[in-house]
Amino acid sequence: MQLSISGRKVGEDARVLIIAELSANHQQKFDVAVETIKAAKQAGADAIKLQTYLPETITLDCDNEYFQIKQGTLWDGKTLSELYKEAYTPWEWHPKLQSIAEELGLIFFSSPFDTTAVDFLESLNVPAYKIASFEITDIPLIQYVASKQKPILISTGIATFQEIEDAIQICKQSGNNQIALLKCTSSYPAPMEEVNLKTMPQLSKSFNTVVGLSDHTLGITVPVAAVSLGASIVEKHFILDRKLGGPDAAFSLEPYEFKAMVSAIRDVEKALGTVTFEISERVQHSRVFARSLFVTKDVLAGEIFTAENVRSIRPGYGLPPKYLAEIVGKRASKNLLKGTPLTWDLVEKKQQ
Repeated sequence: MQLSISGRKVGEDARVLIIAELSANHQQKFDVAVETIKAAKQAGADAIKLQTYLPETITLDCDNEYFQIKQGTLWDGKTLSELYKEAYTPWEWHPKLQSIAEELGLIFFSSPFDTTAVDFLESLNVPAYKIASFEITDIPLIQYVASKQKPILISTGIATFQEIEDAIQICKQSGNNQIALLKCTSSYPAPMEEVNLKTMPQLSKSFNTVVGLSDHTLGITVPVAAVSLGASIVEKHFILDRKLGGPDAAFSLEPYEFKAMVSAIRDVEKALGTVTFEISERVQHSRVFARSLFVTKDVLAGEIFTAENVRSIRPGYGLPPKYLAEIVGKRASKNLLKGTPLTWDLVEKKQQ
């Protein structure tokens, strides 16, 4: 299974696509957003992702109990409108940030949160879309995004199996099979015991899609582990410095951490390799340290080989140890000194 985003293959037999999520980590300062994108590139990101909404398109400016955040999150004590006024990325920044990102060689795309955001992103000709975890149940939005016939990355953070299935189905009904599912835990930060990475390969098996990870845990352990389980995409929040603060700062990686994650992921990719039982040239050279059969005491011509004068030891210049039982009881074809690697020509072929 593969997707293509901006000509870049994503999925089986392709390098992991590593996405730096800008989210709210610009503190409403354009220069900070620019520097964050540049730092993400230097840290090894392949793509930069924004979130495209306005406070009034994602919620209401209302402070009744329904709009108060009080679920034990980092944002408790605020209303939804207050949070999104702090977190949103001004739309007039988008084309400027897109130009900067693409000049750096980064893929630039975003998560739209309503149809007006999709229309705006279409005007920028973004190469892909991300459906955020909390929008996976918004089937009309997913249908509209899918109708643009571009790759869709869908986070599964709050979804049941049926809700994931519904999202996949509406994409396919729209004629769009370019789907990737991102295993996600919608807790901020996400505790390790709730990540359940083993679900990710099951997503691939159940829905026959490219799979990846949208991660909110602290550190880099989970994304690196996800790659070993088949993640083709890794998304992680990125910030210049957590001391800058902001709604997502606590679970965002700083540049040096992101760079370490990228390096570890690339190492894991190399280590995963392919299924093979061939021995590399380097390993072949190391086989000299394997065990083999050696003469361990001086042996005269015609003397019988025993478990005392022939043993399996290192190094590996003699016969493989599997022949020990066959050789014991046979006779030496010539005088042999202790430390001689045993080979077939040193064993009498015709016994007396």
